[in-house]
Amino acid sequence: MNRESMGDATPLRPVYCECGINTAAFLSGTQICVPRIACSEEDVPVSENKLQTDFVDLRHKHYNATVIQRIDCHENLARFCIRPDHGVPAFEPGQYVTLGLGLWEPRLAGTQPEVVPESKRTRVAKRAYSISCPLLDSDGRLAPIDSIDYLEFYITLVRAADSPEKAPPVLTPRLFCLREGDRIAVGKKIVGAYTLGNIDPDATVLMLGTGTGEAPHNAMTTSLLARGHRGRIVNACCVRYLGDLAYHPRHLSLMDQYSNYRYLPCTTREPANLDASLPGYVGKQYLQDLFTSGKLAEAADDPLSADNTHVFLCGNPSMIGYIPPGGQPPASPGMLPLLEAAGFRQSHDDEGPGRIQFEKYW
Repeated sequence: MNRESMGDATPLRPVYCECGINTAAFLSGTQICVPRIACSEEDVPVSENKLQTDFVDLRHKHYNATVIQRIDCHENLARFCIRPDHGVPAFEPGQYVTLGLGLWEPRLAGTQPEVVPESKRTRVAKRAYSISCPLLDSDGRLAPIDSIDYLEFYITLVRAADSPEKAPPVLTPRLFCLREGDRIAVGKKIVGAYTLGNIDPDATVLMLGTGTGEAPHNAMTTSLLARGHRGRIVNACCVRYLGDLAYHPRHLSLMDQYSNYRYLPCTTREPANLDASLPGYVGKQYLQDLFTSGKLAEAADDPLSADNTHVFLCGNPSMIGYIPPGGQPPASPGMLPLLEAAGFRQSHDDEGPGRIQFEKYW
């Protein structure tokens, strides 16, 4: 989960995103192959910004973890596996931690330029990211967070601010210069209240995310499966394009291994979403529409009733639909009011079925 929110490199061998079948078009039954995209050294250029100061001592002072693997889905989306020097502390799936890089570090070519005053170049920019997990180990077996000795992050490159008056993105243009073996700062504490809590083993768990909002849900999914959860586990994620589903084939494998697990990706900008002349046309697949139409429950093979379902929302605030006190409801409602209309409730106290937990990215 992104909250674009702030050494000598060893060569990075090419890595590839995995190829899978498009269950994103689950409403139409069509199957589309996600292409494999190579990431070579030329895809990760260093900045042309040459500083005169030697920052070796600063890296030694501030950095406490190593990038052990980087897996690119495409040029703007990657999984970073990072091993802290002193081991991974115990934490709950759904929590987050800060990542940090010095403002002296290079920025990826092609991202928005940033002018860093000389007086600030020794500072470390830090931003918080939800912790994901690989879902499967190298043998294809379930890999919950307590079975691995590193932290995994699912991160989108923010190339530029979304408006001229905003400052350039600070962290991801530097983060996407990192290669295997590079050093980074990881926060000392893993925190956050967006966690599973106590869930009855027979209850339904519905997780709705957008983009890299899938990250904490992946950690939650493996935890539930590892502890023998018997109820339906539904992990639905909305993205623009099929190529934005970095964990897709791993979810398919999990569904083969666990009959109570459903991964339901959906898209909004594929030809099947936009071109009504296509045989497999399904329109834009927003989670809100799929929920209210009943298609989400149908695809999940579960009624998704407030009587037996716990809901977790993570990602774009428009999808979540939180309205602050005194705020005006948007023209298109998010999931919160739709869920409340269906009998669910926002709750931070009780942990019974029908509760809604949510985590906003920005």
